[in-house]
Amino acid sequence: MTDALPIIDLTALCEGDAGLAPLAAQIGAACRNAGFFYVVNHGVSRALMDDAFAQSRRFFALPLALKQAIAMDVVGGNRGYSALLREALDPAQGPDRKEAFNVGLDLAPDDPDLLAGKPFRALNAWPDLPGFRETMLTYFDACAALGGRIHRAFAHDLGLDAGFFADKFDRPMATLRLLRYPAPAEGSGAEIGAGAHTDYGNLTLLATDDAGGLQVRRRDGRWIEAPPLAGAYVVNIGDCLMRWTNDIYVSTPHRVVSRSVRERCSIAFFYDPNPDAEVAAVPACVAGGAAKYPPILAADYLTRRLDASVPR
Repeated sequence: MTDALPIIDLTALCEGDAGLAPLAAQIGAACRNAGFFYVVNHGVSRALMDDAFAQSRRFFALPLALKQAIAMDVVGGNRGYSALLREALDPAQGPDRKEAFNVGLDLAPDDPDLLAGKPFRALNAWPDLPGFRETMLTYFDACAALGGRIHRAFAHDLGLDAGFFADKFDRPMATLRLLRYPAPAEGSGAEIGAGAHTDYGNLTLLATDDAGGLQVRRRDGRWIEAPPLAGAYVVNIGDCLMRWTNDIYVSTPHRVVSRSVRERCSIAFFYDPNPDAEVAAVPACVAGGAAKYPPILAADYLTRRLDASVPR
């Protein structure tokens, strides 16, 4: 077992499917083993990533009252602001020391799914910050496009048509999540910014600043560091894709341990399927065996997981 996560160059994937086979093999190996890998040359510009971080810091610097005015409890649909200590990804560790802001698929007020009250369909809420909305929506779209390209590699590796996932992600429950972890109090030592957990959906794209703190649990139970890599994304498999692949791909526990004397900022993009997508083991993953899980709608699965993360 290695302490270093794989680094995969996506140049070929950004240029079409000509180099899909060898790249899919690399990605598939990472998904079966670590469940985590870095991607570089991924097609999202560094300028856009930097702009998203700058806007994120502007948001978190706002007075608490302005952030609370667009809190998740007010906005609904897993959108809006989440204050410090509101979530507990590992209930045994207590509430997480982080605050967050969620952006979902941007819908028009007359969108049929919104009017019908379908799950995870809500209007985004926006702070009064010039350029914030435009930057976040541009960044959301760039990450969704990258997530779609990586899913073509998943499909090829799993023996499916490269476009297998496309119609299951054309109106996804994707969430762009801005995150801020305050610096530990003086003399307190390391603090758990986000408790040990696995992600709920299909795929997570994580961009981080240079403060560090992300740790990944190896198969032998030992925690290893996932150090920042400038301009790269840390990619990990979520529980929904693990279920879709009948546990062929692995969703790996990870956590954030805050040790820096300054705050830590990151931006996570959770690429989750359409609410009505059926998550059922793909044929190649049950060949000669049986499906470990019954089919389930993606919205029902995500609801269960989000409900379990609320501190009791």
